Amino acid sequence: MGLLSNRVERDEIKPGDHIYTWRAVYTYSHHGIYVGGSKVVHFTRKSDLSSSMNTSLSSSSSSSKLPSACPTFPDCGFRQPNSGVVLSCLDCFLGNGSLYYFEYGVTPSVFLAKVRGGTCTTAKSDPPESVIHRAMHLLQNGFGNYDVFQNNCEDFALYCKTGLLVGEKSGVGSSGQASSLIGAPLAALLSSPLKFFMAGPVGVATVTAGMYCMSRYATDLGVRTDVINVPVEDMAVNLLEGVPEEAEASSNKFTEQPASK
Repeated sequence: MGLLSNRVERDEIKPGDHIYTWRAVYTYSHHGIYVGGSKVVHFTRKSDLSSSMNTSLSSSSSSSKLPSACPTFPDCGFRQPNSGVVLSCLDCFLGNGSLYYFEYGVTPSVFLAKVRGGTCTTAKSDPPESVIHRAMHLLQNGFGNYDVFQNNCEDFALYCKTGLLVGEKSGVGSSGQASSLIGAPLAALLSSPLKFFMAGPVGVATVTAGMYCMSRYATDLGVRTDVINVPVEDMAVNLLEGVPEEAEASSNKFTEQPASK
């Protein structure tokens, strides 16, 4: 892959690859797992799917049309009820965008050189058969609720590739895009008290850029310490653990039976 771009041609990708495409003039990217046969399994908002809309790391107003009837593949757009995991053909996944390959196992220097988040990780990928198994299992069983910072399309693809999830539900997830969105303003905030000790705007910019890169690196899936390996068959239990206590108690009211007298 190139240092500035991970763009690839369609004949270069293989089943089990993590792919993505840029949307809205490179504002954000949408990620998925290529499972072969020109099919991609990806994750998006449930509400957007129900209205035939496909979104990624963005607000609901920034979305791309997902055709309700694909002219090439009858099963394009398949999903389970109330699930954000969807099977699309490669054409519909890309829309009018180009195809890019997400890199795994890169060195720290390469990771930091890729200034834009959501293009690579230092984490190692599992074998393609494990990746495809996770993607197809989640297509049938879901991946919880979409959250722009903690559970988005990139988090889905990263989990399929590695089996790793962020154990702590608060804070930022494993997504490089989310860490970039948080890292930029955080770096500017942290560097502002230091501006009096630096010679001019160049010094401020240098320190801000350095803090931004380090904040991205600290939240990368391959180096953070708050990740756990979760078998895909146990994902339902793991997702239930993230349900707020109030909601869980409300659910129990309908499942508990009164003791017989």
